[in-house]
Amino acid sequence: MSDADTMFLFDRPLIRQRRDRAASGLGAHDFLLREVADRLGERLDMIRRDFPRVLNLGSHGGEVEPVLKGRNGITHMVHADLSPAMARLAGGNTGSPALAADEEALPFAPGSFDMVMSNLSLHWVNDLPGALIQARQVLRPDGLFIAAMLGGDSLFELRRSLMEAEIEVTGGVSARISPMAGLRDAAGLLQRAGFALPVADMDTLTVSYPDPFRLMRDLRGMGETNAVLSRLKRPTGREVIVRAAERYMELFREEDGTVPATFEVIFLAGWSPDASVQQQPAKRGSASHRLAEALNSIEHPTGVKPH
Repeated sequence: MSDADTMFLFDRPLIRQRRDRAASGLGAHDFLLREVADRLGERLDMIRRDFPRVLNLGSHGGEVEPVLKGRNGITHMVHADLSPAMARLAGGNTGSPALAADEEALPFAPGSFDMVMSNLSLHWVNDLPGALIQARQVLRPDGLFIAAMLGGDSLFELRRSLMEAEIEVTGGVSARISPMAGLRDAAGLLQRAGFALPVADMDTLTVSYPDPFRLMRDLRGMGETNAVLSRLKRPTGREVIVRAAERYMELFREEDGTVPATFEVIFLAGWSPDASVQQQPAKRGSASHRLAEALNSIEHPTGVKPH
């Protein structure tokens, strides 16, 4: 994809800077990274294949490595992160090779890995189709790409609270929460990037916090705060932040006094093409049995909702 085709939504140098700053204290805020790493590992359990060489793309602190140890014949892992400090952290935590590398410009030779895994990093990429194509290219034939990224309805409670507070305090609204892909968009991107047998599904994780300020500290501690290019270039006023926290409590407080934070996590999987081992789609109209018969279900014409 050319620069002319790429939508530049995110300030990548700022993302690198914030991850560098967050690296030293990440262990106090990495619960979401560890939880999603566990869920990626569970998805691998369903695949009866060995993947000796793995690239952990957007490594953060290397949270996926302890999850993957002993699974699927993995013997060698390389960690890569946009942030040099995060890459050093991943290498120090795991003892595996680690380097600073941009998901949009991978420095690996074609066919270097049996699997590329990415844990909650790709939602910060400007050229996501291009990054997926590069991930496919560094895979060997019939290699696996598997990833998790935040989806479009993540943190809807915080989005609404900030928007209403800013309108109330300043009379306007600015871009404060990063735009994220939806499930259908993500599935289409896999296909567009040339992956075979693409699959996308979604989990919704709801985390309870004692107050909205604790959520904001965790986001800052993971390096996940607003990096949209169109954001306000000055610090948010204290009055807006305080009013947003009050509005969050007014709208979403549970009976036990806590507030929920919703994370929509999209999981992606696809295979580097290999015609010698992968099933190929049959020609349209060549099926001898209907899918509804195989599933013992009733077939509904396109556009008609089942009752």
